[in-house]
Amino acid sequence: MAGPIDFDPARSGMGPIAPAGAPGAAALRRSATAAEGAEGGTSFKNILLDSLDQVNRLQQEASQGVERLATGQTANVAEVFTAVRKADVAFSLLMEMRNKLMEAYQEIRQMQV
Repeated sequence: MAGPIDFDPARSGMGPIAPAGAPGAAALRRSATAAEGAEGGTSFKNILLDSLDQVNRLQQEASQGVERLATGQTANVAEVFTAVRKADVAFSLLMEMRNKLMEAYQEIRQMQV
């Protein structure tokens, strides 16, 4: 069972969102590693990628739980419900983060120079 969502990349230890075989995944990892090396810390990009990866993982776990429940492989409805709810809350939080980032971007774009 998955633990609570942790958006602190220093503790999460999560990798980039792109699967290892996906096109561009290596480029994402190279740029993320270069950013960490240049700044001496974790970049904002890495935090976002880690968050996306974690939400994706929670959604996959919820989907697998529903599938196991539907096929009769498990009878633990509470565990499946918890996994689905966790994925829902994580996705909602991610969408709110996206909305706030878009609002900030729009505000910066409209600033007079």
